[in-house]
Amino acid sequence: MTDHTLYQSPFTWRYGCDEMRQIFSEEHRRRLWRRVWVALARAQAGAGLVSPAQLADIEAHAGQIDIERALEIERVTRHDVMAEIMTFAEQCAVGGGVIHLGATSMDVVDNAEALRQREALDLLLAKLRGLIERFADLTAQHADTPTLAYTHLQPAEPTTLGYRFAQTLQDLLIDWEEIARVRAHLRGKGLKGAVGTLAAFSQLLEGTGVSAGELERRALADLGLDAFPATTQTYPRKQDWLLLNALAGLAGTLYRFAFDLRLLQSPPFGELSEPFGAGQVGSSAMPFKRNPITAEKIDSLARHIAALPHVAWQNAAHTLLERTLDDSANRRSLIPEAFLAADELLISATRILGDLHIWPGAIARNLRAYGIFAASERLLMEAVKAGGDRQHLHEVIRRHSLAAWAAVQAGAANPLADLLAAEPAFTRLLAPDRILALLDASAYVGEAPQRARAVAAQAKEALYLLSIPGMAESIRKGMATPVDECHQEPDW
Repeated sequence: MTDHTLYQSPFTWRYGCDEMRQIFSEEHRRRLWRRVWVALARAQAGAGLVSPAQLADIEAHAGQIDIERALEIERVTRHDVMAEIMTFAEQCAVGGGVIHLGATSMDVVDNAEALRQREALDLLLAKLRGLIERFADLTAQHADTPTLAYTHLQPAEPTTLGYRFAQTLQDLLIDWEEIARVRAHLRGKGLKGAVGTLAAFSQLLEGTGVSAGELERRALADLGLDAFPATTQTYPRKQDWLLLNALAGLAGTLYRFAFDLRLLQSPPFGELSEPFGAGQVGSSAMPFKRNPITAEKIDSLARHIAALPHVAWQNAAHTLLERTLDDSANRRSLIPEAFLAADELLISATRILGDLHIWPGAIARNLRAYGIFAASERLLMEAVKAGGDRQHLHEVIRRHSLAAWAAVQAGAANPLADLLAAEPAFTRLLAPDRILALLDASAYVGEAPQRARAVAAQAKEALYLLSIPGMAESIRKGMATPVDECHQEPDW
């Protein structure tokens, strides 16, 4: 139960889903710490440094998280990892004295953090996969649906709705590849001690026949984790920067999609709109409002994510010599918030696509009003092929277009088709009905339909390959939570 009498981060309850919150919970973090300590104890037991009884005791109490006791100790020690070690040791009458033997705090914290980030990336990749599937379906479904394109926010030539969706789909596939790449190369610090030299472990292992490097390899194999070969007291903070850049790339894709949707939802366009519930309130003052709040939320959170890589850059660049602690405090919120915000972006975008409203009447209206301007280029090409002078005909179209624009801006119907169908410079080359047919912009979409279908097919093929056993090792099985179960109602 969230205590609303105290400040709570909006990520505590409003944005993201409970599974992502659980991954970044304090309890889960400490469970991962203990998982590292257990892996270390097992490796040390194999080298004769920890007895079977000590190891059994440590394993038996690894799940006994007692945050209240750890916080009580931390009030004295002012060191959270040491407080957890002492709490764990209190619970282990036999093995408590060898917990954390030879290690430094970041051997535990950074390996646990890599494990946690891996879980969070798996959850995001599962949701991103679902979003890509929905975009691929929309792209293929509307590959042939003509709609007016806009450049500089001004009417341009026609495109198709599917080709417009294909732009976002294409970017999402790039985001998938980058996030999956980061996931595949995610590494921990390993077990290297205070400044990364493995000196303490080497000292402990003298005469055992086991090297410090072998001890590290055994513990990491237990964790299922790779490590950087060279570290300081921490893993290279450049990894955080690469991670946040990947999340910011996804945020940029969804920001653009949501911003376009906000434009197209405004009444002057009116072509698309996000879902709006039967009981939803658009404004406390204006009952008629249908504000695009979900798209606006996506843009707001995406803007936040976009700012976070700079903090990670500062952390990486200012890791002076072998360690400074000035990254620690901001990383407590930096990484969890980046994941929870990205999670909410995927939840919200999937919700929009689940019930995206497409308004054919508005699409046709805009094509009628403005598409004819673009189709005049098509008329020009045919007239020149029929023997006309390109420069002269271009000037004729320009003169009639200016008059037509003035009429449209005054609220009249677009007169350009009638003007050109009666223009002698064209009627001497083409019949009036042929001129009117050429000025139908709905067919002037080039290869947009074929290319939209090709991008959709590419996405489907990529998702199919991921479904083949052995092709998607980087995705943890069974971790996906249905988006609807994670969804929080939008804020107002």
